[in-house]
Amino acid sequence: MPSPAIYQQILGPHDKHIKLYERLFDTPIRAKDGAIYIDKATAIKPLEHLFDVIVTLLSAGIPLKDRDYLYLNELVKHAKTPDILDFYESRKAILHTTEGKPIVPLTFSQNDYLNKLKHNTLVFGMGPAGTGKTYLAVMHAVAELKKGNVKKILLTRPAVEAGENLGFLPGDLREKIDPYLRPLYDALYDALGRATVEEYIDKGIIEIAPLAYMRGRTLEGAYVILDEAQNTTQGQMKLFLTRMGVDSKMVVTGDVTQTDLPKNVSSGMVHATDLLKGIHDIAIHTFDRFDVIRHPLIQVILERYDA
Repeated sequence: MPSPAIYQQILGPHDKHIKLYERLFDTPIRAKDGAIYIDKATAIKPLEHLFDVIVTLLSAGIPLKDRDYLYLNELVKHAKTPDILDFYESRKAILHTTEGKPIVPLTFSQNDYLNKLKHNTLVFGMGPAGTGKTYLAVMHAVAELKKGNVKKILLTRPAVEAGENLGFLPGDLREKIDPYLRPLYDALYDALGRATVEEYIDKGIIEIAPLAYMRGRTLEGAYVILDEAQNTTQGQMKLFLTRMGVDSKMVVTGDVTQTDLPKNVSSGMVHATDLLKGIHDIAIHTFDRFDVIRHPLIQVILERYDA
């Protein structure tokens, strides 16, 4: 029997967590006098296992957030529970945000992805929105910059909506490209703060530009991230990958199920990952739907679209 404090955490404020599991397991769940009653017989064993895992983590003093309760259910469902306590206890922060928040892997898959970022020169991060593939790459880039392992960070995206031709948009170059690159700015602001980001951009330590501006360059000592790479053509992907210079690192992120390319144009990301798999120092990481760490409803939405 868990302590009253842990029992309340399992229930959640206003029984929030219990209501989540009622929906996921399609069964009424009642909590009374320190006990939990499950009506649906087929849900008893998996829920018992799930609650055992939650109690183990909470008893070890590991705080759980709403997304953890959802993620733990997915781990139990896919029988990935033996190393859960070790995973939660051994997680290390990549860095701390300007507000002091530690950036740590939130899922087994994120932890694996970070290990690939640490140990490979070129990494492809593939999967649905909300899995942290770009955010973690930016955080790792900033950590590498702070350690002096790279001299600059370069972030880029293909500006598909403008056909890579931004000249007709109003304003100077930065005003033209900002709408396409805003998510990358947001991640940098988390890691460094707006003032430092602006200072680094002015000094050329950080560069954010559309993919079209990569032509003819060789990038040495740089951490280069290509985001939304599912929207590159094969030619654009080849152009990007051949910009790699000495002491540089490249990360390519995207969701190949959400391509905005014309119907008769194949994705450069799909082509590249097929072409380059199995090569030493190149890693390909694929996130699953249950690695989504945004609002719990996103998983439900993705399940319906997949169906």
